[in-house]
Amino acid sequence: MDHIEELARALSRLPGIGPRQAKRFVYFLLAAPAAERTELAGLITALGKSVHQCPECLRFYNGTTALVCNYCSDGKRDDSLLLLVEKDQDLAAVERAGTYKGRYFVLGGVLTLTGKGAIREKELVRTVEKRLKNNLSEVVLALSATSEGEHTADRVRELLLPYRDHLRVSVLGRGLATGSELEYSDAETLRAALTNRKEA
Repeated sequence: MDHIEELARALSRLPGIGPRQAKRFVYFLLAAPAAERTELAGLITALGKSVHQCPECLRFYNGTTALVCNYCSDGKRDDSLLLLVEKDQDLAAVERAGTYKGRYFVLGGVLTLTGKGAIREKELVRTVEKRLKNNLSEVVLALSATSEGEHTADRVRELLLPYRDHLRVSVLGRGLATGSELEYSDAETLRAALTNRKEA
């Protein structure tokens, strides 16, 4: 077995990492002291032990005792709002903006026009039905301003159609440039987009 090639292949499966960059990582690790490689391996192994997925919003969070994440356990957050994001990094970006104080749901990806990708459809419907009993009145589609984000938003609208008599569905307002990803938007842009959200 060629361990260099195997590790390079494994690293190239990470988002945004191509084969050449993966190979550079492997050679960097080979040149690093053995203690650094051991530490990195230990940190990767520990991820599964110390990080959990929240059963409510489906984001990953640190902690071994809490049953849900700090956002879902916070009784001061607004139960009437549910903001849908593609990934954990988007949720973190919204929190950094400091404007939104409602609940979250992480879709876990986007849908592409070619039919690739997946989102947590069953979990979303289950969450909406549960939250409707707890004063949910608006779902905010906080998806990236890309073709994949638009396609995903269309599918979410379909899923939420049976609940539209009791539920407002909105999208982020102006401020997000077309083609931009939520994760990389600055706090001021996100604040404007959230404040100026409109009916979807």
